[in-house]
Order: sequence, then C-alpha cells, then structure tokens
Amino acid sequence: MSESYSSLQSTIDFPDDPLRQVQSVTKPAESGVYPYYHPVLSGMITSIDGLTVMGATLLTAYAGPEVVHQHWVMSQSVANLMSVLGFLMAPKKRSLIYVPTLLQASAQLRYLAPPLLIGALLHAVVLSMLRHPIAPSAELAAVWLFCSALALGAVRGTEIALLGSSAISGQLARNVAIVGSDETAIKFAARIAGEAGPTYRMIGVFDDHDTALNPNAVDGTLEDLIVRSRETPLHAIILAIPSHYDPHDHVAEISWRLRSVLSDVYVLPNVVHGIDVVLPIEQLGPFALLVLQRRPLSDWQAVKKTMLDMVLGAIALVILAPVLAIVAIAIKATSPGPVFFKQPRLGFNNRTFMVYKFRSMYTNMSDMMAARQTSRDDPRVTPVGRWLRKLSIDELPQLLNVLRGEMSLVGPRPHAPHTRAGGMLLDDALAEYVIRHQVKPGITGWAQVNGARGELVTIDDLRRRVTYDLEYIQKWSLRFDIKIMALTVLREVFSRHAF
Repeated sequence: MSESYSSLQSTIDFPDDPLRQVQSVTKPAESGVYPYYHPVLSGMITSIDGLTVMGATLLTAYAGPEVVHQHWVMSQSVANLMSVLGFLMAPKKRSLIYVPTLLQASAQLRYLAPPLLIGALLHAVVLSMLRHPIAPSAELAAVWLFCSALALGAVRGTEIALLGSSAISGQLARNVAIVGSDETAIKFAARIAGEAGPTYRMIGVFDDHDTALNPNAVDGTLEDLIVRSRETPLHAIILAIPSHYDPHDHVAEISWRLRSVLSDVYVLPNVVHGIDVVLPIEQLGPFALLVLQRRPLSDWQAVKKTMLDMVLGAIALVILAPVLAIVAIAIKATSPGPVFFKQPRLGFNNRTFMVYKFRSMYTNMSDMMAARQTSRDDPRVTPVGRWLRKLSIDELPQLLNVLRGEMSLVGPRPHAPHTRAGGMLLDDALAEYVIRHQVKPGITGWAQVNGARGELVTIDDLRRRVTYDLEYIQKWSLRFDIKIMALTVLREVFSRHAF
C-alpha cells in the first residue's frame, strides 16, 4: 500500500463517524493495546496453576515445622485439601490472563494473590476448627502459603519468559483483515494497526466492490483476500463497507463470497440497521463488533478433536500393524508396483496434501489426479485391491495422514482436485461444497456411514454427500465422532457401496 496505516492514524479524529459510534458503546481499551482472551492458552495456564499448587501442597507435608506431631497428620491433610480447593475455586479476574496482560508480572501477582490468601486462611481455619492451637495452625498455613507462592512465582516467571519470546508472541497475534473501500475502512484499519499493539496484526484492506475510491489505499480484492487466507491464517475479517450500499444485500453477498474462508467474520454495527439486535456482540479493543460468522470449531473444540485423533490414531496404528504388514505383502506379491498409492487431495482450508492409501489398482492404470472416478467392476482394480476396497482396508494408511495433522479420524472425505460430478468440478457443481474444507477431512464421515459414498455420478449424488458433511460440521462433538467411528465398523466395513 502506498499510504501506510501509521500515517493515516494521525488523521483519525472525526466527529459523527461510524467508528466513534461503535466506540461509544464500550469502555475504552487499555492505552496502546487491545487485549483478548485466548481460551486454550488461558486453560493451560490455569491448569498448570492448579498442578503447581497441588505439588507445593504435597511438599508442605514434609516441610512443616516441628509442631506437626503424628496426631496432626490427618488434620493437616484435610487442611491441605481445603487450601487447594480454596485456591482453585476462589473467584479470579479473568481479564488479568488476557493476552498480552498475561505477560505482566504485576498483573499476575494481582491474579494469584487473592486465591493464595484464601487458601492460606482456609488452612488455618480448618486446623482451628479441628481444635488445634491457633499459633501452630497459623504457622502451618504460612508454610503452605510460602511454598505455594514460591512455586507459582517460579512457574509463572518461566511462562512469562517463554510467552514473551518473539517466536511464541508472534504466534499469539491475531491476524485481522478489513473489507471495504471507502474512508471508514481505511481509517478503521489505521486505528487497529496503530493502537492494537502486538495482539492484533493488520493483514490489509480489501475492496468489497472491486471499485475502490482510492485503489492505492487497498491491498486487493475479495478474491485476493480468499487466496491470502489459504496462505496466512485469519482470525477476524471485519466488514467496514460503505453505508450508501444496500446493507442487507451487500453484507449477504460478501458473506457468501467468504463462505470458504476459515475465519470469524464481523461487521460494524452501523452497517446492518434492523438486524443487529439478533447478532451476538464481540469486543475488539474499544470497538463492539457484530458477529456474522464463526469458525465451525472453537479453539478448544479443535484441541479436543486433535487430541482424540492423535491418541486413537496412534493406538489404531499399533494394533493394526500386523494387518497392515500382511496387506503390504499381499499387494507386493500379486502385482508389480509400490505398496502405497499417494494422491493429492484438497484438505483443511482448501490446502492440497498427499493422501496415503494401499495401492488397489494396477500401477500402469493408476489415475493420479482422479480424472476418472473408480466405478463398480472397474478393470483397473486388482483382485487384491477389490477386497481391500470392499472392506475399506485401502484407507487404513491414512492413519499416517492423521498423525501428520493433515486429516482427522472423522470428517468430510477429501476428493482429488479433478474429481467431477455431472461433468463439472465439484466446487463448480455445488456452491456449498467449499464449506466442507473448514474442518479437516476424515478417514470416515457422517456421509459415509449413511451410505453416501462411492462414485459421484450426478450433482444430486454430490448434494446428498455435502448435506451430510455440513450436518456433521454443524453438530460436531467428541461423542458424535466416536459414534461415527463405531458406525463405520458396524456398517461400512461390509458396505455394499464400496468398490
């Protein structure tokens, strides 16, 4: 961009401006920084706090003063338990573990001091209630407080040093893109770039109509933003579109064009008069934004799904190792060529990856780009390959893709880039198809266990499969994934649709 955001920031002082209207409904942000809540990081920090206090509490059983006689052991155990519970259950100010407040030692002292004092008080009170002398009870409580505070200080100091490193702090920054082409969008981008500090990184302003008033002030079109999203993870796209366009139709059009982009999508309140009362509100520094679209899985849900994939995938690979070895020998002994077949597939966030399968076709007839789909009684399939496909064993090497983080155990099945339905490429045949790429593709899926698998002949075949895939994305839970895996064993291993 020829005109930098920082130079524009000095010009932002505009009465009766939409941005000022947005800012007026919220409290101002801390000077020079827009903090935000990172649920996964905060959950990890609070879990480490709890484990640290538990470890320190165990040490107090051996580091207590000489007043602890044998008849105090049970009482001290009860007091220690109540202290830990008090620390864990004491109310804490969540904003003190927002990014980047989490890196401030003074803020962490304010966050940890109240629950520590509550835990120490409970320790002394419990011993007193059990009819132990006040002075030694207070001494034991002080020992618990000292050990816990010392351990937490060491752990938090280490965390602050690690999170403050450039490698990690860069990963914690939220990437933001602005959609719009008038002065409001340019100024809004300048405000975020100039004020947000290290927590938000401005990716650019992208023209909502491809007819920007000042082409030199934007970074591209919506199509450029979509392409950019494949390379750079986006956390927020904010629609700051010109108010003189029809807001309802324009917002709907942009949202539809961004349907394949993996990002939360927000809009300035002044853009959507009349429907804003039904939209949730989220804070970005001093601004309240209306939420138009969220990523299908939250940060915590994505972590849970990844943990399930890694644990069950590793277990399955170990258990099935003898089967995999036997299949590999059978393939190698019955037809020349490699054991595995690797093929490019479209995966998470529309990125291409190489999927692993047991080779089920003759090597000289393999179709790398899937220009022709496999059909029933396909002459390209080997006799061993026919059984591998029938029992879905040819898909088992995709456990390697799961452990590489490219696939999930459960999700929409990935297709090769040249796969067609009704003579058309899949994303051309059905507009909703690209939404499937907002989650990782799976070895099995909701569509497969409901019989929507095999060759895609017509657009109706594709529509049925995509309907199941979108239903899966909408209803996702760990329980749902486990249910689909169980149904896969019961229904699909002996499916009549596999060939």
